Amino acid sequence: MEETITVGGGCFWCLEEIFKELAGVKTVVSGYSGGHTKHPKYDQVCAGETGHAEVVEVTFDPSIFTLADLLRIFFTMHDPTTMNRQGADSGEQYRSIILYRDEKQRETARQIIREIEARKVWDGPIVTQLQPFEAFYPAEGYHQEYYRNNPDQSYCRVVIAPKVMKLRKEFANKLRRSQR
Repeated sequence: MEETITVGGGCFWCLEEIFKELAGVKTVVSGYSGGHTKHPKYDQVCAGETGHAEVVEVTFDPSIFTLADLLRIFFTMHDPTTMNRQGADSGEQYRSIILYRDEKQRETARQIIREIEARKVWDGPIVTQLQPFEAFYPAEGYHQEYYRNNPDQSYCRVVIAPKVMKLRKEFANKLRRSQR
């Protein structure tokens, strides 16, 4: 059995690499969702013309890795307290968003938000949007596996690599054996 959820928390390159390292995750695809334009292109999304966020579509085996675990990692690996911003990246395309596919996913997301806020993981309130999933548009090919294909690119070294190291340190027990 597989489950799929779509989440955004800043640049999709960061989330893609983080989720690819987790045990039970089958596929991770970078793309666009949450907006109004059908079949958007990267330049349209970056220009703020589409309403879409940069997201990843994550398909996983819930018997190995639960949605609650995935969302705990999601809320730890990006700042869900900043509206339309992650670090130097700003605009609605970088918003924190969960696009749920059913009521169970929605309620799990709400539960984890309450948990993260109660644990005071972040100083401010979580502003992550919860929105029903409507459509997912895969990003252009050069965006897929960006970190693995461009490890020496400055954005990868400065922004993505520290997040991957944080994941490996804080969630070592959730990683694929090859990543431990």
